[in-house]
Amino acid sequence: MVSLPDLPRTGTGLTTTEAPFIEEARRKGELYIHQPYELYSEENHEAWRRLYARMMPRWERYATEPFLRGLACLRLDPNRIPRLAEVNRALAPLTGFRARAVSGYIPAFLFFDCLRNREFPTTITIRRLDRLDYLPEPDIFHDVAGHVPMHTDPAFARTLVRFGDCAHTAVELVSTVRDRDEKIRRLKSIFRALARFFWFTVEFGLMRSPEGLKVYGSGLLSSYGEIAHAVEAPEVQRYPIRLEWVINQAFEIDHYQPLLFIVDSFDHLFHLVDRLERWMRSGKLDNVAPCEPEMNEQDLESFLQAA
Repeated sequence: MVSLPDLPRTGTGLTTTEAPFIEEARRKGELYIHQPYELYSEENHEAWRRLYARMMPRWERYATEPFLRGLACLRLDPNRIPRLAEVNRALAPLTGFRARAVSGYIPAFLFFDCLRNREFPTTITIRRLDRLDYLPEPDIFHDVAGHVPMHTDPAFARTLVRFGDCAHTAVELVSTVRDRDEKIRRLKSIFRALARFFWFTVEFGLMRSPEGLKVYGSGLLSSYGEIAHAVEAPEVQRYPIRLEWVINQAFEIDHYQPLLFIVDSFDHLFHLVDRLERWMRSGKLDNVAPCEPEMNEQDLESFLQAA
């Protein structure tokens, strides 16, 4: 294995939390950026290579078939960080989706609006080579290798667009509430419901298959340790998904998930998102259980501005 001091460096690097290019973009308030591919260092590419090499056997064993098909369609280079322009040339003709480079965290409404427009906000930095299991925030491996192969599946892509529609429905509903405190209270409750649903499906979802349970959630698909744990660990609780459970179930992000939900298919998932929106319109999301996740000021403001 190549030792860190022996790796030649090219550019200043695009390492998570250590990239001057990203800090400058944030300082300027630039959310949407380009991918300055020449800045990736050899350490950055080596981190991608090691992540990809160790995940491939896990994907082959645990990932759902649409993910594996998507991986084949994208033809990602296992040895070099992908260029988003090349990813999009393969992705866009299949479902209309494209990866859009961002400088970091995207406020919630803007994120969901991107999904509605078949755009996926994509981080361009990559985790440190000596911390492959530590991820302080999403990186390009999580976003491109974990999420984007799923976007090649038409049924899954349609579901993401429908989920983006739900954010617009939330704005439509709260815009009619004149009392600001009540508007914020309802918005925070709806946000918790949406965030929980997204977490337990798009990020950490399981699906039935003829071969048993498979993984389609991208948080699992980009985690070397948790992908196997999610399917095999006896202590993990796995239940057929029920909307009333998911929207009221808090979660924590700093450890393996002890509770996961199972869908039958992406058509099943699409119909669940449909029902989620109907429940929102009927007021069923106005008083979901408190606790995590809390809505931060950026997320709240992004919805209020849209309203």
